[in-house]
This record gives sequence, structure tokens and C-alpha cells, in this order.
Amino acid sequence: MATEGNLRISQVGLRGVVGPGLTAAHILDFAAAFGTFLDAPGKIVIGRDPRASGIMIREGVVAGLLATGHDVIDLGVVSTPVIQHAIRRVDAAGGISIGASHNAAEWNALKFLGPYGSYLATGESGELLDIYHLKKFAFVGHESVGKLQTDRTAIDQYLDDLAKLFPLERLKKFKILVDCTNGLSALLLRRMHDRFGLNFVLFNERLEGRAFVHEPATNRKMVELQLAPLMKHVGADAGFLFDIDSDRVALATETGQAVSEEMVMVLLADEFLERGPGKIVIANVSTTGLLEEVAARHGGHVERVAVGRQATIDALQAFRPEQIAIAGEGTGAIMIPQFRYVYDGIAAMLAILERMDRTNRTLSQMLGSYPRYSILKGVVPLETHKIPEMLFALEQFYPDAKRNTIDGLRLDWMNRWVHVRVSQTEPIVRVICEQQGDEPRQLFEETMEIVRSYCA
Repeated sequence: MATEGNLRISQVGLRGVVGPGLTAAHILDFAAAFGTFLDAPGKIVIGRDPRASGIMIREGVVAGLLATGHDVIDLGVVSTPVIQHAIRRVDAAGGISIGASHNAAEWNALKFLGPYGSYLATGESGELLDIYHLKKFAFVGHESVGKLQTDRTAIDQYLDDLAKLFPLERLKKFKILVDCTNGLSALLLRRMHDRFGLNFVLFNERLEGRAFVHEPATNRKMVELQLAPLMKHVGADAGFLFDIDSDRVALATETGQAVSEEMVMVLLADEFLERGPGKIVIANVSTTGLLEEVAARHGGHVERVAVGRQATIDALQAFRPEQIAIAGEGTGAIMIPQFRYVYDGIAAMLAILERMDRTNRTLSQMLGSYPRYSILKGVVPLETHKIPEMLFALEQFYPDAKRNTIDGLRLDWMNRWVHVRVSQTEPIVRVICEQQGDEPRQLFEETMEIVRSYCA
């Protein structure tokens, strides 16, 4: 993985601060590499989020793809899930989503999608990176340059897919408060409200490209600051906060309680394990251990993988579709079985509302049925290259822990654990610590102090 403070090139894709890190040259080369990777001819679907840099990046993406002989279908300003649905619908060779999801407005990114709308698996991402670094692009002559067309129907067609799966008529009884964070959920939910009559109360709805109203993070702290204080005032039955791309979501209850983002996956694992037939939950090693308890209730089990979408896609491909109950991560990014390979916060929201309707329970009642797990999350800016020394120091400091090195270092004890890893999308080290019952404050603070001593 090539990393600088303002640029990250890895198997996750291309991500950086536009200008100081991410440049037009990066965009052109990566688009040409992707066009070469997919082999021409073949349609490629693209779309972008509302960031101000998106138009510039779109031009570079289109140029690189057309130059490698691909026709391009531009969906305009749409979310990654909308792009993924469109890839399947038009039988495209693949797609590119332009947008940096949970990063601040100065960041942008390219997310690469395969022919079924899925994120690339590890081997595919490695091949794409090889083409990019070698710069052996399959440019075509003037007679074979691809054609560009636009399609502004993709959002409605995506909503049609959701309407086939979820009982939207029954969900109209709920009053739903939504913090759109100036992102794409505003477009999708406003259109869903207009077409199907769902009772959404949207705020931070206006699309913004240069500065979002708040950090686009789907975590309990952000819910506590932005969404939870309004719940009782509005009289909402449930509250949801989305990132810019609407592929991640976080929760607030009808009582105004900010909920850990980890509970999105717990609720949906409970729902889809109960529905069946799948009994496997795919989750990364940073996601709450409560999943194991929920899976055991339904005779299922949890497959733990490295953090990152490639690892999840690799795991999905190792099982038959009917074996999987759900896949996702503790950030509120979830794949439901009907939309395999698609992280979709809107679908996750509808599935939670459907569970509330089917069980005739409030969101707080559903959450109150689970045993208490307490999780603490921290980040440390990454300014050095002493990661191996840091991980070794942690092992030495906690010699009695069970060691897991599938992704960074996870240390386990009975009923508690801590995980330390370098982020794939930001120049930071993440520290996540969980314990049954009370917060693991001492373990968390000790670990954070060791990490700071090596990363500062």
C-alpha cells in the first residue's frame, strides 16, 4: 500500500485529498488501468457524490475509459448502491463510483466495481494495481474509442428494487428522522417520500460539495451530537444518520438514545438469521463480539475476516449464496442477502423498520433485549513508519493475550479484546477495544498510550 498523508493507493482503490495528494494524473492513470483490466469492449457505469472535485474527476474517469475502448454510462450524482444496481441491470462490465463516503469534503476517491456490481476481490484488486503501476494501458485507435451516454433513471430503478423487497406501505406508519449530512441519502429519501409516501423528516438535506455541515462519520458520537437531541422533539419512531454515500448508517432510538454503530449489524444479523436459510455471518475482526451470541441463538456462526471490503468479498465467494445470512462491519455498512455484494445504508434502514413492524416493538425495546457490550474506539494520526515495532511492543506488554494477526494485531482475553490496525482509507491508526459489561477504559487508555508513543 502506497501511503502519504494526503494520498492512499491500495487494494481498496484510490483515495486522497484533492490537489495536495490526489491529482488529475492519478485519475487518468487509474481509469485507464481499470479499462485495461476489464478488457474492451464492454459498458462501464459511473456516478459521483456531490463533492466539488467530482466534476473534475468525472472528466478524467470518462477520458481514461473511453480511451481504452469502453462505452460509458454516466448516472450523474448518485450513490454507490445505485451504481451497483445499475451495473446488474444493464449487464455492464463494471463500474466506478467517484466519492469518498465518510471522509471530509476535501477528499475524493475511486471505488472500482466488477460485473455483478461487487467490489473487486483481493486478486482482482492486485491485478488492477499491477496494471496501474506498470502503466501498460490498452489504448485503442480513434475508430474504437468508446461512446458516452447519460442515464438519469437509475435512482427510480433502484427504488423500484427496494420496493419489491420491503413492505413500504406498512412502513408509512413510522415517523423517521434522518440526518442526511448533505449527502446522497437526501436525493434517495426525498424521492422515496414523493413516490411511496414514507414519513421522512429530513435535515441537513441540501447537497454540499465544499463543506459538509458536520463530519460525515456514522458513529455514536456523531449521532449523540446531531441526531439524538431532536428525536423526542420531532416525535420520531426511529432516527438514522448517513454518510455522504448512504452506504453506512447509524441509529438513534425514539427515546433520544444514541446507539453504537455496531448495533446496526447486530439487529440485521438477528433479523436475517431468523428469516433463514443462511446461518453464516461474515464480519471483520473489529466488529462487536455480540454477533457471536446472536448467531448462536439461531444455530449460526460468525466468520471473522480482515477489515476491508476485499476481505468480505473474498469470504462471500467462498460460500453458496443461500449459506450467508448477512455480511458487513461495525461501521454501519451492511450487505443484506437479497442484494449480495452491495453495502447499502438505505436497505439497512428499511430492514430495521421492517423488523420493528413485524415484531411490533420499538427500536429501544429491540436494542434492550441484547446483553450489554461496551466498545471504545480511538484514532491516532500516523506520522511515522514504526508500525512493526509498535505491534511487537503491544505483544510484549500483553503477553497473556491470545494473538491474532489477520489484520494488524488483535489481542483477546476472556470477554474482552483490543484491535490495533492501520486504516486503509485515512493516515491514522485505529484502536478498538470491547468488553462485556462496563467499558474497558484501562485497557483502551493503555493501548492508546503505546500507539501514540510510536506514531507521533
